[in-house]
Parts: sequence; C-alpha cells; structure tokens
Amino acid sequence: MNIRRIIICLICLALTSCLCVPVNAEEDISVSAGSAILIEPNSGKVLYSKNADKCVQMASTTKIMSTILTLESGNPDDEFVVDTNAIMVEGSSMGLRPGDIVTKRMLCYGMMLPSGNDAANASAVAVSGDIESFVKLMNDKAKELGLENTHFVTPSGLDDDTNEHYSSAYDMAKLTAYAMQNDDFKEICSTKEISFEVGEERTVWLSNSNKLLRSYDGCIGVKTGFTDKAGRCLISAVERGGVTLICVTLNAPNDWQDHTKLYDYGFDKISVFNVGGIYVNIPGVGGDSDIVTLYAEDEYLVFPKDENIIIEKQIIVPRFVYAPLDNGSIVGRIDYYANNELVYSAPLILLEDFLSAN
Repeated sequence: MNIRRIIICLICLALTSCLCVPVNAEEDISVSAGSAILIEPNSGKVLYSKNADKCVQMASTTKIMSTILTLESGNPDDEFVVDTNAIMVEGSSMGLRPGDIVTKRMLCYGMMLPSGNDAANASAVAVSGDIESFVKLMNDKAKELGLENTHFVTPSGLDDDTNEHYSSAYDMAKLTAYAMQNDDFKEICSTKEISFEVGEERTVWLSNSNKLLRSYDGCIGVKTGFTDKAGRCLISAVERGGVTLICVTLNAPNDWQDHTKLYDYGFDKISVFNVGGIYVNIPGVGGDSDIVTLYAEDEYLVFPKDENIIIEKQIIVPRFVYAPLDNGSIVGRIDYYANNELVYSAPLILLEDFLSAN
C-alpha cells in the first residue's frame, strides 16, 4: 500500500470514528420505528434519533456485518462448492442447492439482495471454516469498530432461539458507514437485480428486497430485515448533491414511509459546502520541471442549515520538493476551518510523476 492510500485510509477511519461520539438530535418529527437514527457519516452528525442506543433485535440487517467480513477475507472470485450442511437453513434464501459452485462475491449478493440465510451460512463456513468461528469474527469486528451495544449469535440474523443477538440503531449506523467505504460492498448493496450460473445449466436470479432503490431518488442501498422478534428493520443510504445520509429504523411497522420522511427532513436541515478540488503549484528542484502541481480531491462538509458558517482554508506545503517523486505522493495538506474550528484535513497529492532531470 503506498503512502497516499495509507493517509486516505487514516482520514476515512478518523471520519468514521466521529460516529463513536453520540450527538443528541431533536425528535421533532414522528416515525413508527421503535428505534431510529439519521446520520451524515463523514462528519458524524446525527440529524435525528429515537432510542438510538437501545439494544434490540436487528434481524437480517446483520448481514451487513457478514457481507463486509466476507469481502475483507479476500479472494472474492475464487470458485468453490457450497457446504451442504450450511445451506440447509430456514427462512429467506438465494436458492442454493448441494453441489452448487459459487464465489464469495456471489454469496455477498445472495446475502444483500434476497437476504439469503443460506448465503450467510455458506459465507461463514467459506471464511472461517465453521459458523461458530465466523460469529466470533463478527463480534471481534464489532468490538474493533466500537459497537458497544451489539452482540452477534448468527451470521444471518435469525433470532428464534436466542435473545443474545442484538444491536442498536446507532451501532448499525456506524457499521453501515464503515461498510459503505468498501467499493465492492457499495456496488453490491445498490444492485437491483443480478443472476449467476451456479452449476451446469443452472442459474439463480436475485432481486433486491430494498424497495427504496426503486422508489426514492438517490437511494444507494443498504439492507432490509424481518423476524417475529425484531419486526421490520431497514437500513438505507441516500446520496444527493455529493452528500450521503444513512438511516436506520428497527421495529418499524411503516419502515418505507419512515425512511422517506426522515430523508426529506434531513436533507432540508443541512447546508453543504463543497471543499477540495484545489490545485497548488510549488517549485521543484532537480527534476524535469521547475513547477509541480498538487491536488486535493473534492469533499463535502455538512452543517445544520440554521448555523452561520464561515469556511476558511489553510494550505500547508514545503517551500519546494526534490525529484524524483511518484504520481500520487503526499506532499502537503489543506486544512478547513469552520468558524475557526478545524473540521477537515485533506492530503495534497502530486498530480504527475516528477522525474529526475538526469
């Protein structure tokens, strides 16, 4: 991993960690959900919350954790035969049969689109060798991400035989914010339909159960869920004008309406500032050019609409740089201040190779 990728990853982790500090949000609209939260993940701002730290069942939204762990385990496109015992499970299914040949990526689609419990169990065995070991991996990851009110018992979210499988709306928002940083995860959860060949002359067709992908403009995911204990659960993400909001409702009889109402409310409550997209020229020494160009990628900062925000920037670069330097090298940074408070730092990246003159 090069220096650019390391620093960008550290920035993403820093932004996500903001979510670990709860923010009180006014509950001035009503929703059917027993627990709910609406966040802007980059800043960590909570735009709405209701019983957001309460431990409750979360049904198949569990598969967000199972999917991101499966993707992070590597080799997503290697083929293997599904474990026969793992796929013998009740409830929703992607339609796996003994002898089917799959990949981890196929199983991730199977978990996220039709909410296949067979896909979740098959993934667990493929990643960890058995379901129990995978569940330990899930709980270890929850601890790593600071999910303080979360405990997993199954990779699928089935909770008929246990009261120890639970999370909170706030924890599930943090988990989703983390998962959405993974490009493969983001692509999978936003897919409406897909098909795979899993054996000779056998194809499985998968359709996403998240109706918001088809009914709410800008929806890019994420996951539905239901059990008798948990009730209707829904986690979604909507992108609009460069800003993404994440909404979680648990035990919500009218979940589709809740999410529509909360997004309309949330996007009306925020002001968006487009920062980044900055080019900076500085002198170069010993290279094929006297000037090198640095670039900061676009980013969007979000603040409550009723706040009077003044954005200022400070560019921090060396007086000059020496050749050679590779394209993508981090050379400086740009700091953004809102009303004199540091709110975001972006790396300044070398736009082109700076080659030695000799």
